[in-house]
Amino acid sequence: MAKTNLLYVITKLELGGAQTQLLSLIRRIDPAQYNIFLFTAREGILMNDALKIPGLHVHRSRFLERAVNPILDIPAFLEIFSFIKRNNIRIVHTHSSKAGILGRLAAAAAGVQRIYHTVHGWPFHPYQNGVVRAVYVLLERIAAAATTKIIVVCRTDKDRGLRAAIGRPDLYEIIPYGIDASEFGRPDPSIRKALGIEAGALVVGTVACFKPQKAPLDFLWLAEVLVKTMPDIVCVMVGDGSLRVKIEQFILGRGLARNIILTGWRRDIPKILAAFDVFVLTSHWEGLPISVMEAFAASLPVVATDTGGIAELIHDPDNGFLAAPGDVVSLSQKVIALLQDTKLRQYIGTNARRSLSVEWNPCYSANRTQSVYNR
Repeated sequence: MAKTNLLYVITKLELGGAQTQLLSLIRRIDPAQYNIFLFTAREGILMNDALKIPGLHVHRSRFLERAVNPILDIPAFLEIFSFIKRNNIRIVHTHSSKAGILGRLAAAAAGVQRIYHTVHGWPFHPYQNGVVRAVYVLLERIAAAATTKIIVVCRTDKDRGLRAAIGRPDLYEIIPYGIDASEFGRPDPSIRKALGIEAGALVVGTVACFKPQKAPLDFLWLAEVLVKTMPDIVCVMVGDGSLRVKIEQFILGRGLARNIILTGWRRDIPKILAAFDVFVLTSHWEGLPISVMEAFAASLPVVATDTGGIAELIHDPDNGFLAAPGDVVSLSQKVIALLQDTKLRQYIGTNARRSLSVEWNPCYSANRTQSVYNR
């Protein structure tokens, strides 16, 4: 049988959950059934990873970028449209918000009959200006009308989409993220040594992009509270982004340089997590954060804000703890309780690892996605 030409579209191959999940999916889609193409921005931290995938045809766009820019967005739309027509694409599957709008509309204009989109968190949220939020909702409604299936990674995103009148209930398919749990949970003392952390120190860490969604300044306020209670505590922030300068200014201004380590982006997250005693996520809004799933796989107790699909992972107090977004006092109380009780940390961490569902497996996720294509 002739193979079907399948195109994935994502805005930029940054080091994020949507990007890592897409590359994981591409590696597991049956190459005997599909010719696989990827349309994305010219540059990205994960570009070399994509280029190394056997059989994957990568197109690096001259116009596609994250920021909304009509001067570039219109050429990007036309470029996607032309690419689809030129390569006889039969299935288009978009990822990330901007690529999801441009890619689906271009696919519909090019006559593609099977168009899919994965929501890695909706582009609209309660912290936005009302007009901006309304525009994003409208664009998602328009794009949904051209979509065969909207794939969401948690029930919360399906509910949010339906409340915003984006598509019908039967348009949605829930397919959770998949992670390889076998990569996590292996102690590696060399990481602490490399980061300059003493062997017996207690470490609270986070892995997140330095942007408003992840609220890294809330993590710093939390760190300041922890230092007042435990002067030798070490707080590690893995990531980078637009708020980096503000973070550095906060650390220097509050005298926290001795207690806080900024690692930048890291590609060895399983090893980094093995150096933590408690994992914290301070997001103000979310889809389904892979970082929490990875912390579970590393048998770490997690304290996170109750937003998006996080409560579908954390069942407070059985396998982690939740607090309201922005509630640094509650976050700090829960973190301190864990730091002061070794047995509690071990109990919650063990429960977290055990609560990993079979659905959180990359092969399961890929098989489910391919079954959606085949239907």
